[in-house]
Amino acid sequence: MSMTADVLGPDFGLAARGREVTVASLFREQAQLGPTRPAVEFKGRIWTYAELNDRVNRLVHLMVSLGVTRGDRVAMLSENRNEYVELLLAAAKLGVLVGCQNWRLADAELAHCLALIEPKLVIYSDRLAPVRERLGLPYPCLALGDEYEAALRRADPREPPHVAEAEDGLIIIYTSGTTGLPKAAVISQRAEIMRAILQRIEPVPIMADDGFIAWSPMFHLSGTDHTIATLIRGAKVVVMDGFDAEALCEVAAREKIAHLTVLPGVVDRVVEALRSTGLRPLSVRTVGVVPDLVPPASIAALTELVNAPYCNSFGTTECGWPPASRSIIPVGVVPTRLSKEQSSYGMIKLVDEDDNIVPDGEPGEICYRGPTLFSGYWRAPEVNAQVLRGGWYHTGDVLRRNADGTLDFVDRRKYLIKSGGENIYPAEIERVLIALPGVADVVVVRKPDPKWGEVPVAFIVAREDSTLTEAAAIAACQGQIARYKVPREVRFVPETALRRSASGKIVRSDLEAMLKREQEAAKEAQA
Repeated sequence: MSMTADVLGPDFGLAARGREVTVASLFREQAQLGPTRPAVEFKGRIWTYAELNDRVNRLVHLMVSLGVTRGDRVAMLSENRNEYVELLLAAAKLGVLVGCQNWRLADAELAHCLALIEPKLVIYSDRLAPVRERLGLPYPCLALGDEYEAALRRADPREPPHVAEAEDGLIIIYTSGTTGLPKAAVISQRAEIMRAILQRIEPVPIMADDGFIAWSPMFHLSGTDHTIATLIRGAKVVVMDGFDAEALCEVAAREKIAHLTVLPGVVDRVVEALRSTGLRPLSVRTVGVVPDLVPPASIAALTELVNAPYCNSFGTTECGWPPASRSIIPVGVVPTRLSKEQSSYGMIKLVDEDDNIVPDGEPGEICYRGPTLFSGYWRAPEVNAQVLRGGWYHTGDVLRRNADGTLDFVDRRKYLIKSGGENIYPAEIERVLIALPGVADVVVVRKPDPKWGEVPVAFIVAREDSTLTEAAAIAACQGQIARYKVPREVRFVPETALRRSASGKIVRSDLEAMLKREQEAAKEAQA
């Protein structure tokens, strides 16, 4: 018993339970407070909070009838649609985890992701039915559409008992793995609530009725976090089946939006759509993410057309908006500096390789501690012990603290390529290429790209008898890894072209510098 309990008496635990809330209880509260308010829109159909809650309750009872109980995992293999939202909320009520499957992955990667969480149920859409057939899933499956709707109609509509707790895992988002296989990050109901609260106050305050357009895939943080945050404050989520620049502009022109998600790689397409259609958003508080991967002029153009500041964000799947997403780029400003401000209600420190805090001005790995933090990686105790050592989450990103307290991104301790909002670890590509006949060595580096921010380029040292070509190497990657991970270029180089460090690792910065020189020379030739 705690010291506080000793002072307050044996009923202290009752008060503790009275303070606990979950995503499920907060959503249920909104359904009771505003049953006729619009909750979800998808392809022109709108469900009120009462109607959505009815479907969520039926789904809870349906999952229970299929043997799903608290602590189990349910996998969602689907594009964005209203049923995705229903599953997130039903899982919150039942205390189960939703494994949000990245359908862009290759079959082998998807099979790994599913086997990792051993789902009690897989819910899939017609579009991804061929994937289910190819994988030959050994798990119970439920098809969206007629089968799903018929099952809901037969299910009990009554409010289920409140069994979930705040620390129960709610969603599993898969992150790229340094060993080439995705890891399953578990995000609890507590973390989702705290992320929602933080999003409400920074980088700029938003109103209770500011909604969200869920176009980015729900298997990403940018889709799930904002959707949950919107529904537990009683606002409206417009679900879109993927990116459509003109459709996005049309929705934004008629809905109040808290944060307009515009990922690197599509910024210029949104700008073009706004200009060509003449549409202007009704009300947007903030727009965009990761300005580091977007041309400065494009940031200025987007903010002017949307009439909202750009989020100068630095967050992760594991942390949410934090550790450093408090600052904004004002409307119409072409940024010349992208220094970040530490997010509120969390702690950070910059450390060297021995976990000693580095002085200001010196680069160090950024570590985070706060209530938005994830619960760890599913079934990865060794990885968790490493990245959560000392009670801090070690992000793998290296930053430098300035004299004014702001933070500048330096590099990634664990080399990572960020391409159009997707994370790519070179090991994911290298493990495919190194297995090809005729390959003696391989290294993958990042190359700046005006559209995607960064793209992967592979350098291969071929054996003397090798007949491998660039086209064959790229073709070998296709189907083995997601399309966005396939290298844009494959170059064959001698072993002597790959300088190594004292520890034997290839010095990637040499190759990056060479690619940069080539790009600069090409620009000069065109001038």
